[in-house]
Amino acid sequence: MKKLKIQEVSLKYKRNRPDRDIQVITANDAYDVLKSVWDENRIDLLEEFKIILLDVKNCVLGVSSISTGGISTCIVDPKIVFATALKANSSSIILAHNHPSGVLDASEADIKTTRQLVEGGKMLSMPVYDHLILTSSGFFSMAENLLIPR
Repeated sequence: MKKLKIQEVSLKYKRNRPDRDIQVITANDAYDVLKSVWDENRIDLLEEFKIILLDVKNCVLGVSSISTGGISTCIVDPKIVFATALKANSSSIILAHNHPSGVLDASEADIKTTRQLVEGGKMLSMPVYDHLILTSSGFFSMAENLLIPR
């Protein structure tokens, strides 16, 4: 019998402990975290999608850039979102993307994508707490505006 060469898949995650735990309780807390990592030179130029990875105490494990699009759209692959969250041993996530147009409101596509990711999170027992839309002048929280199903 011929021996098959099969790829072995292994997962590794090495957490670098931050100087202090940054806890996210409110949408403003999430916005502060995102503003600290978002490239201000690109926020009005290209649409980007990121996730905040949270532990069981809602402390930030990290922020991951999921995708970068053009000036008006960004493709989000749920498999990448949840593979990233699972690899980081995240207990919950917060979604975020920017609107280079400066419009601080959720589009129908934004709402549909968010609902799909919320459902995916439910299947994995990984709540999606919020989806923030950022511009250079502020943010819009889908949770605060009751657009995230509970």
